[in-house]
Amino acid sequence: MDELKKVVIRLIEIIAILSIGLLFTVYILGPIYENFGILFIGNVWVNWFGVSYILFVLYTLIVGLCISKESILFKNRLTSVFFWLTFIGSNYVVFIPFIKGENPF
Repeated sequence: MDELKKVVIRLIEIIAILSIGLLFTVYILGPIYENFGILFIGNVWVNWFGVSYILFVLYTLIVGLCISKESILFKNRLTSVFFWLTFIGSNYVVFIPFIKGENPF
């Protein structure tokens, strides 16, 4: 039963981060792009994933380094190469429109 509880908590965390990422994308990132003259059209879900993953990394850093220092899950996540490569890709997705002047996705 303890394992089921952990799975449900992780699922709630993922849904919450995706929901907050969607709100950030629509209400914060969209207007910022438009203020810079970047059309917020196309595959906006790519930007949504990027914002959500950046929030996920921030959540992992806060919980893994401050709250749950002894958690094996957070230690493994913070030392994972794939975790950090995906973070770099997410930053690229969110910030490349400022360099190119358009949303290439």
